[in-house]
Amino acid sequence: MITGIKGTRVRRAVAAVITTGAVLTTGALTAAPAQAVTKPSITAKGGFVMNNGSGKTLFTKAADTRLSTGSTTKIMTAKVVLAQPHLNLDTKVTIQKAYSDYIVANNASSAHLIVGDKVTVRQLLYGLMLPSGCDAAYALADKFGTGSTRAARVKSFIGKMNSSAKSLGLKNTHFDSFDGIGKGSNYSTPRDLTKIASSAMKNSTFRAVVKTKSTKQKVTTKSGGYRYYTWTNTNPLLGTYSGAIGVKTGSGPQAKYCLVFAATRNGKTVIGTVLASSSVANRTADAKKLLNYGFAV
Repeated sequence: MITGIKGTRVRRAVAAVITTGAVLTTGALTAAPAQAVTKPSITAKGGFVMNNGSGKTLFTKAADTRLSTGSTTKIMTAKVVLAQPHLNLDTKVTIQKAYSDYIVANNASSAHLIVGDKVTVRQLLYGLMLPSGCDAAYALADKFGTGSTRAARVKSFIGKMNSSAKSLGLKNTHFDSFDGIGKGSNYSTPRDLTKIASSAMKNSTFRAVVKTKSTKQKVTTKSGGYRYYTWTNTNPLLGTYSGAIGVKTGSGPQAKYCLVFAATRNGKTVIGTVLASSSVANRTADAKKLLNYGFAV
């Protein structure tokens, strides 16, 4: 038996522990409310995250602010190609000098396509999305635009990109290029880009391409021989973030550092966008923070 003042203190201490334990036990029985998960802070000017299955918005930061998109534009390039009626992914496209000249003139990211090589549409999609080849983008725009001149075909293809944005109900997106090297009016928003990517991810070929870390592709040369192209994905999340399945990086003087990202864990797919991050490292960190948050809420 505990007696005296000391004994009273012990009894109070025991009572306090028991009470605290009861609170903790009760808390463990109920799920933590969403607001208990701290909303992340990101360096990017704009960000947006949603549940890809339900379409529910999970995070916004300047989500409807128009910003330059860099090579994340190529998500729409691929989407337009894959939406073509009677598309044959094994159709071969002959690489033209104009595509390599364009790369040189714009100091653009490249799939290093060689003039005269015959490359399939499927291979061009890998060249477009993994190394972010602006030459592959040009080849696809030239192939799938309509018109008697290359300029007309490219203009037609960009028109299809804008029509596709309109069909998705996007009010803050406009393309003036097939690859993100814009002329001042190539822009979107974190919310719009996420919606474009979500729509593109419904296509199995698109999903297969954007989750590929690297690929080796055999193509036919001008002389009838063959060579291999090896392309590595610029998306740093693949292989470093558990469940990452895409989607596309972007960068540029106006765009800064952008990333459209997606990951699946336990049957839940989170998809989102960061635009105008301050560095490559911060872009990756921003995306990981937002994915973690998306899975937690």
